[in-house]
Amino acid sequence: MAKKKYHPDKSSLAQETGAIFHSWNEDRYRIALIYPNTYHHGMSNLGFLSVYQLLNQRDGCLCERFFLPDNAKSDRSSQSVVPLVSLESGHLLTDFDLIAFSISFENDYLNIPTIFSLAGIPFFSVERDSSWPLVLFGGVCAFINPEPLADVVDLVAIGEAEPILPGLLDVLLHRPVKKEDCLRELVLLPGIYVPKFYSPEYAQSGEMTRLNRQGGAPAQVTRQFLTDLDQSPSRSFIQTEKTEFGHMALTEVSRGCSRGCRFCAAGFVYLPPRERSLDNLLEQVSIGLCERNRIGLVAAAVSDYANIQELQQGILDRNGQISMSSLRLDALTVAEVEILHQAGHKSVAIAPEAGSQKLRDSINKGISEEQILASVKMLADGGIKNLKLYFIIGFPGEQQEDLDAIITLTGNISAIWREAGRKRGQLGNLILSVNPFIPKPFTPFQWAGMEAEKVLKKKLRFLQSSISRIPNTRMNHESVRTAVLQTFLSRGDRRIGRLLPQLSTGENLKQTCKKSGLQLDFYVTRERAVTELFPWEVIDQGIKRLYLWQEYQRGKQGKTTSPCVPTCRRCGICSEEVNSC
Repeated sequence: MAKKKYHPDKSSLAQETGAIFHSWNEDRYRIALIYPNTYHHGMSNLGFLSVYQLLNQRDGCLCERFFLPDNAKSDRSSQSVVPLVSLESGHLLTDFDLIAFSISFENDYLNIPTIFSLAGIPFFSVERDSSWPLVLFGGVCAFINPEPLADVVDLVAIGEAEPILPGLLDVLLHRPVKKEDCLRELVLLPGIYVPKFYSPEYAQSGEMTRLNRQGGAPAQVTRQFLTDLDQSPSRSFIQTEKTEFGHMALTEVSRGCSRGCRFCAAGFVYLPPRERSLDNLLEQVSIGLCERNRIGLVAAAVSDYANIQELQQGILDRNGQISMSSLRLDALTVAEVEILHQAGHKSVAIAPEAGSQKLRDSINKGISEEQILASVKMLADGGIKNLKLYFIIGFPGEQQEDLDAIITLTGNISAIWREAGRKRGQLGNLILSVNPFIPKPFTPFQWAGMEAEKVLKKKLRFLQSSISRIPNTRMNHESVRTAVLQTFLSRGDRRIGRLLPQLSTGENLKQTCKKSGLQLDFYVTRERAVTELFPWEVIDQGIKRLYLWQEYQRGKQGKTTSPCVPTCRRCGICSEEVNSC
């Protein structure tokens, strides 16, 4: 029987503009760039597209894309005989010199065993000698916590691609023959973590007690970041309709966030906050408008951009429309709402995160109910028809009154929204997106445990029942089981990597842990001790551990901390006593 083969999706390729095709007849270093999810998801990721562009711009390099086939999960029985091929040329993964995973979501770890199986490549790095391609792991998950994949990959890019790729490619283009020799060169580079040169030790109770190292490996790998964003464009280099944001050209406005929300990993691992200049952005906007008539502005907090009104007006002056990835409630102005309305915005998403002031102070959200309601009225009066509200449940210290406060706040928002709808003769929709709190590495809440699954499900049932009584309002929520899995993967050490092949087939997480001698609660619901050594602390994020611990204690006390100074090189390096950098 002939082997089945996943050919690249020719219809997807035909609808693209901007893809790069290099000749395979030339002696180029060949890089397979993998987004471990479907084409639809991967082509919505600005970081993935930017890395693709950077790699193909380097002389002597060739980079082609791979995605998880749409039917891969339903075709597991034939994985061993179904090879995976690149989108650009149809070459096998084994034809490449380097396999580079770009991973933004921990739950996509479960797609990696499937991809290795489709490619016929051994999953664990110890099983791959110099005849196999090197395997690299990059993306935001790599510099939040690389340890779950430490026994799978050969090297990890700790930080942003722009400062890491030049040195990495300098070594790889020399093509050291032996894998060991190559890794010994790479471990000396800034931002490159080679897991095989590190060996953790664990206490009988399960906590990591020590991280041994060899081969000249540094005690910690320092996260790398681009200091001047204007030096590297980040936009939709490839345009396609077959993705969530296919109707717009995406443009990165800034990186990092100064707000300091205590639960938000992106708010800490992308420090310091950096912005692109207005001239740089308008140049990228002009390029994007040649492909699409709508510009999608991407940042942790777009409305925090210093020249946001000038940027929005510049897009409108170029006959473009605007879409914004995030709005900060206390930074919203009437003028900005008017621009959104002019640009054709019918829906906007805002994030109160918590219903009570006590809990918003605890997470350092930095907004009051008065500000929330004022912003909602501003949006309603400004002609925005539909509103989405993001809430998180299960924060440390959450009580029933905090859940009641979500209902009360939603009712007040709904009243404002319905009144505005009656005035314009068309009632809009109010949608709540409610998801469980997931403690993340390198945040003040990294010591906290996730709330028990049964408790979270009970809270969601209560909210769902209560919200259903509010007119023109409905609630969506993430699966609690999915959230538990994400917590397990984001807080795990390298011992959990051996579970990924089983979990990728749909095996029960708790049972898989038990069979492997691991305790799910050890990773998910347990509050960590102040002195506990974390697996992810092989990374130096540039933030003092003491600063994060103090912020955790302030959160427990319901105290807020002022946003960091945007010009600060790395937040948390300065002590509270000095209060400056």
